[in-house]
Amino acid sequence: MTNRTGKRVGLATIERRRAKITSEIAALGLPLPGSLVERRTRCGNTGCTCHGDPPQLHGPYLTWTRKVDNKTVTRTLDSAQAERLRPLLDNSRRLRELVSEFEALALRQVENDPAQPNP
Repeated sequence: MTNRTGKRVGLATIERRRAKITSEIAALGLPLPGSLVERRTRCGNTGCTCHGDPPQLHGPYLTWTRKVDNKTVTRTLDSAQAERLRPLLDNSRRLRELVSEFEALALRQVENDPAQPNP
C-alpha cells in the first residue's frame, strides 16, 4: 500500500492515524447538520431601493438550512442564534471530513491485505 507520494504505508501508520481520528471524533462536540447562510433579498414593492440601480438589497438575513425527511427546512435566525449554532455546524463538517478519512484508511488496509478482495 502506498501514500500520495508513492511511499509504502504500513499497518502501524494506518493504526496510528486511526487512533488519532477516533480520539478527535470523541473530542468533538455535538454535530448539527445543515448550513448557515447569509441572504440579501428584494421585496415586492417596486418603488423600494432594493429595485434601484444599483440595488440596495434588504438584509442580511441569517438562515439555517437542513434536510428533514428529504425536504429542505429553512429557519431564519438572529445573529445571537447563528453564533450559538455555528460551532455545532462546524462540528458536523469536521465529523464528515474525519469519517471520509476513516473510510480511506479502511480502503488502504483492505488494499494491503492479500486475503481481502481487490477493491
